[in-house]
Amino acid sequence: MITHYSYPNSRSLRVAWTLEELGLEYRCQHVALDKCEGQTAEHLARHPDGKVPVMEDGELTLFESAPICRYLAEQYGDGSLLPESAAERARVDQWLSFIVTEVEQPLWLQAKHKFALPQDKRVPAVLPTAAWEFQRALQALERRYQGQETLVGDTFTLADIFLTHTLTWAASMKHRLPESLKTYSKHHMQRPAIARAMEKEQAAADAK
Repeated sequence: MITHYSYPNSRSLRVAWTLEELGLEYRCQHVALDKCEGQTAEHLARHPDGKVPVMEDGELTLFESAPICRYLAEQYGDGSLLPESAAERARVDQWLSFIVTEVEQPLWLQAKHKFALPQDKRVPAVLPTAAWEFQRALQALERRYQGQETLVGDTFTLADIFLTHTLTWAASMKHRLPESLKTYSKHHMQRPAIARAMEKEQAAADAK
């Protein structure tokens, strides 16, 4: 049985969404980061920085959403979420890297300096620069995204999970999104698997 260590409204949702899209059975284990459960010796043995997501599959333990989702799709997807062609898989990996390092990075920088870091470590002066970086990343994205339903080929892949999740996060932070990307994100947020993933993570939190 796969164990998914999660916290609602975090990057762990990407893993839950992937698990649901693949139709896999898994146990969702809430880690109360707001109560410092991530810093226990038990969880630090899973994730060296005490964060989520973490996945356990038998004797394998992985942290960080991109490699976890990549592993799940490759191990269990049978062509779902990750194309069979090496070239198409590389295109998915290309987008995963761009989304995490360029699109998401300024959002996380803002989040850290608004609430995640200790008060005495926050630097409000970086917030406008982070907002500018995010808009610049969107402009780069739009040079390749021309309103198509999916980023790679004609099928829904991990790239769409990551971009949809990141755009939804940006919208919750009141960032301006182009209409085409709003439509793209709204379309994929209607998939049944994301609703199930959100419900399962919240149920695990409520059961604590």
